[in-house]
Amino acid sequence: MPDNVMSRTKTIRRRIGPGRVLMILLCLACLSAIGFMTIGARGNWAFILEFRGTKLLALLLVAYAVSVSTVLFQTVTSNRILTPSIMGIDALYVLLQTVLIFVFGAQAISALDPQIKFLIEAGCLTVFALILYRFLFFGVFRDVHLLLLSGLFFGLLFRSVSGLLQRIIDPNDFVVLQDSLFASFNSVDKSLFGASVAVIVLVSAIGAKIFSRFDVMLLGRGSAISLGVNYTRTAVIILALASVLVAVSTALVGPVTFFGLLVANLAYIVLPGAKHKHILPGSVLIAFICLSSGQLVLEKLFDFNTALAILIEFAGGLFFIGLILRRGVR
Repeated sequence: MPDNVMSRTKTIRRRIGPGRVLMILLCLACLSAIGFMTIGARGNWAFILEFRGTKLLALLLVAYAVSVSTVLFQTVTSNRILTPSIMGIDALYVLLQTVLIFVFGAQAISALDPQIKFLIEAGCLTVFALILYRFLFFGVFRDVHLLLLSGLFFGLLFRSVSGLLQRIIDPNDFVVLQDSLFASFNSVDKSLFGASVAVIVLVSAIGAKIFSRFDVMLLGRGSAISLGVNYTRTAVIILALASVLVAVSTALVGPVTFFGLLVANLAYIVLPGAKHKHILPGSVLIAFICLSSGQLVLEKLFDFNTALAILIEFAGGLFFIGLILRRGVR
């Protein structure tokens, strides 16, 4: 796109204002939710509303967790092409699922209480992320590139171990394992909603207490310290919150590597120069619109012949490549 066209587009967006953009996004989110709940609905409305409402709540939880965690992570790293999922968390999830079924068997894992399994998965993913961030991002070098390379290294390591175990696992167990390695928005366990909502509310409450520091952190380490912010402590808290959110999302529906990258950068595009008070709700609304409308299109147009996660990863991967190429040209 020519520079003059891009500048005119940004000027138009600034004239509209972030408040109006959020109102437009909110209207689109409501329309997509209404469409998801009503289009093609036939039969008992009580059953339809409960069945589709459960899916819609799962989409909302994932949209909130993924978008907020990505924006917070990019705030600390000052890099818009990094996401918590790229740092090896998704690969660890695959390894964790593989090890559990390899050691205990698919039948024993299926009989395990879903809430206990959810807490184990979310806890392991959170601990790994915190250890990685603590010893690399706040170590001697404090190098984002080292953090990225280390995350990619661990991701490759986890995938290699997972591949080895999957080759020697029982074939019947492997069939069960395959279903858990991909994000699924159609088979979310309703018993996990209570724990997910509780964790998300707790994380949001902690984040609200330091909300005023988010915009300062975006200025960089030196500027934040000069403005009186305890950079290391605040960054640790933000990364911890992001880690918990992405762990909850991954344990709830499975890994969605590029979705956070997609919605966060779309929020930066439609809300150029906006502060976190606009970027955070904007990214959540965009994520919810993408998930709810995407699920609706999947059900009505594709007739469940593909998975929403595949479409999301495809679009997000192309967007990620586009961002890298654009930065390379610059």
